[in-house]
Amino acid sequence: MDHRRIPPVQGEENMAPETAMLGYGYYPEWSEGAVKCPNFQTSTFVFPTAEAGKTYFEMAMGKPGHENDRMGLIYSRINNPTVEILENRLKLWDKAEAAAVFSSGMSAISTTLLTFLRPGDLLLYSNPLYGGTHKFIHSILPAFGVEILGFHPNQTRDEIMAMIDASGLGKRLRMIYVETPANPTNHLIDIRMASDIAASYTAKNLAAAAKPEDVKRILTVVDNTYMGPIWQHPLELGADMVLYSATKYIGGHSDLIAGAATGTASLMTAVKRMRTVMGTNTDSHTAWLLLRSLETLMIRMNAAEANAKEVAAWLVKHPAVERVIYLGHLDERDGNQYAIYKSQCKGAGAMISFVVRGGEKGAFRFLNHLHHIKLAVSLGGTESLAEHPGTMTHSDVPEEEKLSLGIVPGLVRLSVGVERAADLIADLQQALEPEHTHLHTDPAFGHIL
Repeated sequence: MDHRRIPPVQGEENMAPETAMLGYGYYPEWSEGAVKCPNFQTSTFVFPTAEAGKTYFEMAMGKPGHENDRMGLIYSRINNPTVEILENRLKLWDKAEAAAVFSSGMSAISTTLLTFLRPGDLLLYSNPLYGGTHKFIHSILPAFGVEILGFHPNQTRDEIMAMIDASGLGKRLRMIYVETPANPTNHLIDIRMASDIAASYTAKNLAAAAKPEDVKRILTVVDNTYMGPIWQHPLELGADMVLYSATKYIGGHSDLIAGAATGTASLMTAVKRMRTVMGTNTDSHTAWLLLRSLETLMIRMNAAEANAKEVAAWLVKHPAVERVIYLGHLDERDGNQYAIYKSQCKGAGAMISFVVRGGEKGAFRFLNHLHHIKLAVSLGGTESLAEHPGTMTHSDVPEEEKLSLGIVPGLVRLSVGVERAADLIADLQQALEPEHTHLHTDPAFGHIL
């Protein structure tokens, strides 16, 4: 049976995403009545005829003349049923037309940037960025002839546009890349503002062009990893594309690596074609695990957010903590950041950064004395994780730049999980105590727990 000809279940499109995750896009008739989508773990697929195989490849390569043809399965680097079902479900959270999944968050980011940026183009990006993204933008893109220009939180629309004009590169602006909230400082960037800037320069370039048909619309791309698909919806705020490290909240169990993108069908088609060439697709088993994770996504994220609220309230009162950076603590005194939070975010999230007194030494001492909370990078899992951004996730960022962005030596990043909040607070309390008689070590591995 050609599963692409089975009509959708009536009302399926109108379900809430958390309901649709239990069955959207999959029909038991496909697979011997199996309630859950199987893992189609195969590298290649049999064509019904040679003519069909020719058509599928022409469609995959983007050749015209197949607008009314149905795409078939070819090879799992190009398409796979398990992956397609995952993409169909992922798009629902952001109310997108389409989605694409990748082998990692950095695969999603690098594939997207290389899909739309060409030598001579200008990329405008927000600061701070995740360390891997910072490395790619600063070290890889310039080697391909792409110009880069960064802006900071709290810069106004007029200030950013004045900076673009002063660079002389406004006519070459191709993409505005925003990470909000920023990793690891929780700084917020106004997505509507970024989208307005993109629209303004697109209009300027169209007005000045001898051939308007040659002018490409400037894209606004948002890394939404910190907020996941629940707490912020960038497409509703004017963004063209949303990117995720699906390793984080979407996967949510620290047992897989994946990335994702959502947006219009045309943008996702372009990204998927680049993904096919670069080989940055995910595998069917990872897709199958992500399908399982999507079923509990809202439950997990809501539980983590509730815990983070309690943990942040406790941290703010501890004398060993100099400052707590948590979206839920923003108020009118925080000016533009509070205004963005109220208009843009649907929750405070579960990421807390805080500055431990004593600089790097104080932060390391705290991290080395954690018992339950794991000293590890990544975020968004069921377990709570803590790390030191300055020497770990953002170690490649120049020291002067780190300090200017608020990544100070005492800064610790905490991803709050779904454990009992009181237990997390107890662990934080004992790790922040001024005196310890001994370190807790694992004799099997010989390192500090």
